[in-house]
Amino acid sequence: MRPGTIAGNPRLFLLATIAAARQMAGRVLFCLAVLSAGCASVRQPGGEPSSDVFPVGVATVDITPERPIRLTGYGNRATPSERVEGRLWAKAIALGGERPAVLMATDLIGVPRQITEEVAGRLQRSGVRREALAITATHTHTGPSLTGVLPYIFGTPVPADEQESIDRYSRGLVDALERLALAALADRRPARVAWGRGSAGFASNRRVLKDGKWTAFGVDPGGAVDHDLPLLAVRDMEGGLRAVVVNYACHATTLEGKDNIVHGDWPGAAQALIQQRHPGAVAMVTIGAGADANPNPRGGGLTDVERHAREVADETDRLLASTLRPVTSPPAGRFREMTLRFAHVPDRAELEEQAVRKDANGMFARSMLDRIDRGDRLPQTVPYPVQTWTFGRDLAMVFLGGEVVADYSLRLKRELDGSRLWVNAYSNDVAFYVPSRRMIPEGGYEVDRSMIYYGQPGPLTEDTEDQIVRAVRDLLPADFRRSRQW
Repeated sequence: MRPGTIAGNPRLFLLATIAAARQMAGRVLFCLAVLSAGCASVRQPGGEPSSDVFPVGVATVDITPERPIRLTGYGNRATPSERVEGRLWAKAIALGGERPAVLMATDLIGVPRQITEEVAGRLQRSGVRREALAITATHTHTGPSLTGVLPYIFGTPVPADEQESIDRYSRGLVDALERLALAALADRRPARVAWGRGSAGFASNRRVLKDGKWTAFGVDPGGAVDHDLPLLAVRDMEGGLRAVVVNYACHATTLEGKDNIVHGDWPGAAQALIQQRHPGAVAMVTIGAGADANPNPRGGGLTDVERHAREVADETDRLLASTLRPVTSPPAGRFREMTLRFAHVPDRAELEEQAVRKDANGMFARSMLDRIDRGDRLPQTVPYPVQTWTFGRDLAMVFLGGEVVADYSLRLKRELDGSRLWVNAYSNDVAFYVPSRRMIPEGGYEVDRSMIYYGQPGPLTEDTEDQIVRAVRDLLPADFRRSRQW
């Protein structure tokens, strides 16, 4: 062996032996804790024990920008942030022992693929496989810009000094997320987990036809929306609440971007309120398939934010006081990176016609022409992540990348066992909107205009929805396709 390896270095061999002994001791202590709780345990095919007790850890890290930074989500902000009105957080929950899974929720517009994959690569050294890591974003529109996310939203290039601040923050985020996951893993101790589902009513479909075009800035009372509010609760062996994860399918756009302030919008306020009502617990919010839903009402500033946060916190309290379904196994993950196709990619003539515009469309076209001039070919396809976690037969979580519209979750709950299904969007990568088959022929913001802001060359093909739904069905066990009553 080379001198730098463990076998060839007595000191490294000793350290490795100590680490292995500590790991074994930890497993023994966990087994003793399970036995003292009077829980029978059996081993599932995936290798993890199945009982009403398994190890869970939680952790938090403050990711509020330390200095003014350009905020994203709205294109009207031309200067860095003015003040911090609410702290931003990244939170993690680690579930399982020998093969742990880690779920992160971040108060950000969306974590890009390159950051997710970098964090995933680092965590493999700690035994977290790629399929066992999910990073979600609340999609707050009052959070910092990230490198490569919505690069054309401002319509003009970001000044060099501001871009350096964005790049520095993005680099630091990778380290922060790694530390967060490791802290959650280190915090693991025996716990009981349960889940349930309630509802909230403030999400409203925003897609309306105006002057012959589909806009994303209206209210359609009859439009598609998913009002489900699933909840996952983690309690210690004495029954104390350690963590709660809630999910709701609605944009974090209550503040509308009128003020240039840092804030977590309704998800951030809801987390803070839940933690205030349950001292010592960590509250996490993930977002469902609500890319075509806005909070209603909105535009009333922090008053509306607090209104929506109270609705989520009140429903959380109601569910916590009810009888929840036990979760008897930590999750087993599966992951697939699909390839989606663009329906149309503009040629040089189209780009040259568009390049004269003084907006995001013009900025995008000029950038694409530069790529062509360098000899690059514009992409015809784009990667797309689909992930599933199954907690034995108790619960299935789906993680979809991008800004996914409500049609997806509504269809998945119809075709699969909706009574045991939890759909997360804004997961692992947020690189474009994901419209449904129904919407793509209509066009509009979610279908085509938004793609410019994300730097994508064109709309997706009409079979996109079928491809994604098929991938979810393939990744989930057949048992979740059968109806099962509560």
